[in-house]
Amino acid sequence: MTMRSVPLGPTDTRVPNIVAGMMRIRDKSDDEIRDLYRAARDAGVTFFDHADIYGGQMHACEERFGSALALRPAEREEVVLQTKAGIVPAEGSYDSSHAHIVSSVEGSLRALRTDYVDVLLIHRPDALVEPEEVARAFDELAQSGKVRAFGVSNHTPRQIDLLRTAVRQPIVANQLQLSLSHSSIVTQGLAANMAAEDAVVRDGGGVLDYCRLHGITVQAWSPFQRSDGNGVLLGAEDLPDLTAELDRLAARHDVTPTAIATAWITRHPAGMQVVLGTTTPERVTAAAAGSDIPLTRAEWYGLVRAAGHAVP
Repeated sequence: MTMRSVPLGPTDTRVPNIVAGMMRIRDKSDDEIRDLYRAARDAGVTFFDHADIYGGQMHACEERFGSALALRPAEREEVVLQTKAGIVPAEGSYDSSHAHIVSSVEGSLRALRTDYVDVLLIHRPDALVEPEEVARAFDELAQSGKVRAFGVSNHTPRQIDLLRTAVRQPIVANQLQLSLSHSSIVTQGLAANMAAEDAVVRDGGGVLDYCRLHGITVQAWSPFQRSDGNGVLLGAEDLPDLTAELDRLAARHDVTPTAIATAWITRHPAGMQVVLGTTTPERVTAAAAGSDIPLTRAEWYGLVRAAGHAVP
């Protein structure tokens, strides 16, 4: 199994194109978390994605990860820990103020039992954002060595441009929802200038092309989720064409359908990362096998059509 690396934004750092997401580990035992971590490491995954809100209360999943693994300094240097800030569930609001960002990071550091996080993302666009506040927080966290790189999640091109009026650090990543079923950021452009529903922009205003133009690494979250949000697309009986095509290509490449669904994303020349949400070690292994499958153009576009998207 070959794990392909991609650039982390415009930096010289390279990271695996498969990421282990830790949003569902709160109720897992220490042994289960260690097994998940080891399966990821064995597959070549060294990048672990967190957020302060994961687990139903602030820093819950980060705390489970930190306490279960208790990474020694040498091992900590081998992995990339990414977390997010900016959602305030107790208030039903977003907060990208200097005070909230800094306070959230301090909580993440304590929970993860580390002196620094490698990447911090602003989790959701804040309609009340003041770019100078974000910049002040980023400067403070960078200068103190508590955060090494900064990015965003679910942001449009103009929202990123607004932040960049004040933020001095490069925006290294934008984490966006993407799967074969939920694929507007990729497929909307294929149907540009077409009629009916494709006249409505659902791709964030060309966000994928924007990220490529500006050297921002796209991280695909929920890579196997259906567009309607009702479960995963893998093996879905009401998606017979997609299921059949995934099975056919899995047999051709001697991998699982999970690997093919992963490869559809990793094959894209944007050099995206796929953020897994599973807590099952075997599924991590299966998905990681899709890191570097050389899907042909015909295979890639065949999956687009099988998923029900227009290829005019």
